[in-house]
Amino acid sequence: MKDFVVGMGEALWDVLPEGKKIGGAPANFAYHVSQFGLPSCVVSAVGDDALGREIVENFTSKGLNQLIDTVPYPTGTVQVEIDQAGIPQYEIKENVAWDNIPYTALLEQLAEKTKAVCFGSLAQRNVVSRNTINRFLDAMPQTPDSLVVFDVNLRQGFYNKEILCNSMKRCNILKINDEELVTVSRMFGYPGIDLQDKCWILLGKYNLKMLILTCGINGSYVFTPGNVSFQPTPRVEVADTVGAGDSFTAAFISSILKGRSVAAAHEMAVRTSAFVCTKKGAMPVLPSDLTA
Repeated sequence: MKDFVVGMGEALWDVLPEGKKIGGAPANFAYHVSQFGLPSCVVSAVGDDALGREIVENFTSKGLNQLIDTVPYPTGTVQVEIDQAGIPQYEIKENVAWDNIPYTALLEQLAEKTKAVCFGSLAQRNVVSRNTINRFLDAMPQTPDSLVVFDVNLRQGFYNKEILCNSMKRCNILKINDEELVTVSRMFGYPGIDLQDKCWILLGKYNLKMLILTCGINGSYVFTPGNVSFQPTPRVEVADTVGAGDSFTAAFISSILKGRSVAAAHEMAVRTSAFVCTKKGAMPVLPSDLTA
């Protein structure tokens, strides 16, 4: 197989009020890409423990390709509390397996066969995984149609300007939400202008192919040089929003790789994330009318 779409970073357990569910943005992304019929792979690390073995078994049962090393650290967990609006609040455990993803010969071989990759800031909080992500990006084919997606994912202060700046330089598609954009703008020194102007600045400054801005119930935008696509957020009965953004990214990137226009990919992304919001947890099976 070649032309893999890779989700790289944290694989963990979201411990929700009703029990634990597998999560982590890269795993969510890779799983949903696989549902769109593209060869995907999740790259992460787990501990030599029951939680780690259960993650591997779960991904195997889903038919998800995985390159998950076992390392001498506990498998990651996140305590998730859902507020009255269905918005998750996270307490992310530190010094866990996914902080220590090793760079291996197998990982380098995967990088050489990768068409698109999605990574975030959270998995770069530790130098081991941060270096592995950067080496993977270095080993990817540097072709005009390769997609390198940086999904910002600011959590609990596990980020700094240097990591964000380097990641924006390395990516050609930036995905960010409205709250993250405010934080990044303050950090980068242009807080006093509206959200769309901030997006145009980032698009130009980092020579991006696309910038995706999600604004919750206020819709989403995809900026490309000279153009902007807007989609309203559908009104649905929200079960929780865990993983909705990852499914958005997966649907969008899958559609672009299938040759669809930015507008068509954007519409598919919005429909997919709206469906995920109606289900508990981050990895529901998508209906065939979405994945066809």
